[in-house]
Amino acid sequence: MNELDRTAENTAATTPVTRMRPLLWLVLIVSVAANVTLSSLLDNPWAGSAFGALALASGVTLAMNHYRNR
Repeated sequence: MNELDRTAENTAATTPVTRMRPLLWLVLIVSVAANVTLSSLLDNPWAGSAFGALALASGVTLAMNHYRNR
């Protein structure tokens, strides 16, 4: 029996998250830096928390994409 070459199918089909991976890394780095800066400089906890939530969301998205496409 002939088996199909599935490697060509997997590399050709990219998900929208895979194409947005560089942007997600940039968002993660900037939001972590903003979280650290705002949490240490300002007395308002909401300012740092917003960037912390954004960093958490982008990090989880990158991790899910990594484990899904490995």
